Amino acid sequence: MKRLGLALLGVLALAAHSAAAAPKCEVDRPIIFAGMDWASNSFHNAVAGFILEKGFGCKVDSIPGSTIPLLTGLGRGDVDIAMEVWKDNVTEPWNKALAAGKVVELGTNFPDAIQGWYVPRYLVEGAGAKAPDLRHVRDLVKYKALFRDPEEPSKGRFYNCILGWNCEIINTKKLKVYGLDKHFTNFRPGTGAALAAAIASNYMRAKPFVAYYWGPTWVMGKFDLVMLEEPPHNAADWKALGAEKNPKKAVAYPLVEVIVGVNAAFRNQAPKLVEFLTLYDTSNAQISDALSYMQETKGATEKDAALRFLKQMTKYWSQWVPADVAARVRAALR
Repeated sequence: MKRLGLALLGVLALAAHSAAAAPKCEVDRPIIFAGMDWASNSFHNAVAGFILEKGFGCKVDSIPGSTIPLLTGLGRGDVDIAMEVWKDNVTEPWNKALAAGKVVELGTNFPDAIQGWYVPRYLVEGAGAKAPDLRHVRDLVKYKALFRDPEEPSKGRFYNCILGWNCEIINTKKLKVYGLDKHFTNFRPGTGAALAAAIASNYMRAKPFVAYYWGPTWVMGKFDLVMLEEPPHNAADWKALGAEKNPKKAVAYPLVEVIVGVNAAFRNQAPKLVEFLTLYDTSNAQISDALSYMQETKGATEKDAALRFLKQMTKYWSQWVPADVAARVRAALR
């Protein structure tokens, strides 16, 4: 009986120790992520969600949707965290929510989101390069025969952004400003998958192509592309390019800083979690690598990519959190 009592005391003591050691989340409900409808955001939700669950003892969930409704939800408090706020793309609604004190900007998730017109590196560099002098958009006319459009052979083909997206409108204006509309067809894919497939198909056959694309994406992670030079970006000409129907000037796309945003009330409720999210920091190259892994690995999800990143980059992400949190995440990864 005495032995049983001692054993019971031992079990209770162990349970008490485990309870004391177990992390207690600052928020006593599921933390809601903005489930934006693109792959890199899903990857970030998976990385941050795993750390919140395993390191901080929180429950997490997400609401799927598109940018504007989810940012509206962030302001209302229906959503707690948006891992990718592309401020330059949502300037008006984001600044309005900031001014009203409904949302808070935390750290920069990644500072180098890029957009531009690309050609494959094998076309412009190396012994077999067919267009070694192609560096600037103004050089495209000289090489338009390389990009021959099969449906209009007298012109080259420019693969524009997805039909209906703002970048498709901007690129259409650029073609006209640069005088390329007379020499290139403005080919507008109907979906992101169609544009990626066109690039992949041409690249795998070592064919010449010129296309708009952006990063971070799996395309940037998988294929070696070179961005063509344009007139340097400046705010005045960029604003006019977007606002005017027939602008006289065109400039390069800006390098976009993508931030982490949270609901203002959540910031006050969870200072430790907010400190982690403020320190969360990645790069275009890291994300493109993760997305390329998802694309090339059959059945891989954003959660698989997140686990791969966390396992490979332990020293990197451990700087985002206290030592005890990092230890719990590492234990969960094992």
